[in-house]
Amino acid sequence: MAVASLAQAGAEFAPHGEVDQLYAETRDLRLLGFLMFLVSDVVLFSSFIFAYLYLRNSGQGWPPPGIGRPDVALAALNSAVLFGSGATMHYALENWKHGKFTRYAAFMIATIILGILFLSGQAVEYTKLYFQEHVSWAGSGIFGASFFTLTGMHGFHVFVGVWYLIVLLLQSVHGVYSKDKYFGLTAGTLYWHFVDVIWVVLFSIFYLI
Repeated sequence: MAVASLAQAGAEFAPHGEVDQLYAETRDLRLLGFLMFLVSDVVLFSSFIFAYLYLRNSGQGWPPPGIGRPDVALAALNSAVLFGSGATMHYALENWKHGKFTRYAAFMIATIILGILFLSGQAVEYTKLYFQEHVSWAGSGIFGASFFTLTGMHGFHVFVGVWYLIVLLLQSVHGVYSKDKYFGLTAGTLYWHFVDVIWVVLFSIFYLI
């Protein structure tokens, strides 16, 4: 079903009106491969998250005495920035599908800027925790190690995602994608939404619960 619809979408780009079967088939395979990559990332994050939750419920107070809690207000503002970037990424892809390149580029640039702002906010939070609350990866027990490991892993994914989106934008400008052949943009959107979903979980366990 999916192969058939993709093949139909690519028909106008094939010579003599023939359906571009090769693109349809390879797109399905690449999508499956990319989804498997995201599943492996889910397993990675899940392992650390469940280990953190187990240790957190081991009986001691949380966070341990003498360790300051992260700034919920700052994290909420940073979360709004990241979730906003998920919306702009969605509209970037939708505008590309409808052939509106200028609007696509504007939303794509907005997503990149919001991603950079999120990383900047995370850097501010790390600095505040280290210098004002004296929370560090090695010196604050399980809480510090868990917090910096998980949020740091997520921040690295955002950093990689920002560069990924920059590459996609440059590829778009140079004609790598067409209105009906844009798997790279689909993969970029899936990756960015994955980053958003992971942050929902991390924000919940570190700042709300």
